[in-house]
Amino acid sequence: MRLIHKNLIPNGAGSAKMIPEDTDELWQVYNLISKGDRVRAVTVRKVQKDVGSGKRNVCRMKFKIEVEVEGVDYDSVGSVLRVRGKNIIENEHVKIGSFHTLEIDSFHTLEIEQHRPFILRKDVWDSVTLDVLNQACYPAASADLAVVLMQEGLAHIFLIGKSVTTTRTRIEVTIPRKHGPGIASYEKALTKFFERVLQALLNDIDFKVILCVVIASPGFTKDQFHKYMLLEAKRQDLHSLIENESCILLAHSTSGYKHSLKEVFDAPNVMALIKDTKAAQEIQVLKDFFNMLSKDPDRACYGPKHVEFAHERMAVQTLLVTDDLFRNSNIPIRQKYVNLIDSVKESGGTAHVFSTMHVSGKQLAELTGVAAILRFPLPDLDDIEM
Repeated sequence: MRLIHKNLIPNGAGSAKMIPEDTDELWQVYNLISKGDRVRAVTVRKVQKDVGSGKRNVCRMKFKIEVEVEGVDYDSVGSVLRVRGKNIIENEHVKIGSFHTLEIDSFHTLEIEQHRPFILRKDVWDSVTLDVLNQACYPAASADLAVVLMQEGLAHIFLIGKSVTTTRTRIEVTIPRKHGPGIASYEKALTKFFERVLQALLNDIDFKVILCVVIASPGFTKDQFHKYMLLEAKRQDLHSLIENESCILLAHSTSGYKHSLKEVFDAPNVMALIKDTKAAQEIQVLKDFFNMLSKDPDRACYGPKHVEFAHERMAVQTLLVTDDLFRNSNIPIRQKYVNLIDSVKESGGTAHVFSTMHVSGKQLAELTGVAAILRFPLPDLDDIEM
């Protein structure tokens, strides 16, 4: 997401103007907007215009609108984010106090969408919101793992950080069939495809930040590209690739689409090699919690009351929460979890915010969305009602 400008004070008021550039960023916008915020964007409405002789035509007019947010809905299937609220700036088409819905989608059909700016104003930019903003607008700074998912003619490059997966580039090239007299055209098109993937990889990946690159595909596409990449690295003297060849590993996937990321992370050999990245650490944190819950249940707890009780006794070593807790329309409840994260960190613990768009976040959501690994056993937690 492009940050055009921001004028805000940490833990104070301010605004940020942003442009979402792909559908993944709609989820990040969803995590930024809360009830009571103000959102300004260009919207479109059908209006009737007098064209003379008593005739009126219906046309589509663009105009600015700013709403005080009452609710936010995210449609993951349609890739649409709807911001509902009361209009707070008057124009000839929408009166102050009337209700309106702004929509953010991936199809360039509505008011706030890919490549179109919107302004978000908040009374309080708390630590969690600022962290989401930084991850959304500076993904390369927070991501330390890159995954290239590919199949013949299609590739996606993802940057993966702490609970955030960003699609950096999509490459699509038509590859003719590989048989008979078309073999020369096939090889030419495949080379062109590999050339574009390599260029995108060089543009998107900073090896000063990225610890590991996983290239995955069905069949031998990944192996062919890997061979091409290493040959080109030597031919063009690409130091970044030559010096970081050991950071690149190959894996199997059934497709070049995003849903195949789960297959990559489920592979034990991949997890062993990417164990130092933030994404792998979060997956491991959840595994550690479940292991502790099974083997030493007095040192693991879940549910708001149990976790708060444990934190009051300075027992929380690792806090696990889902991002949907911060979209609560009850502002005091949202602030409670922001304060909990800050307090756990101040007491020397660690806190992980899991995205409910990821499998690990969904697992945690099934356990109320908040859990903790404890420094020491608290057997009296069983006496507290959930």
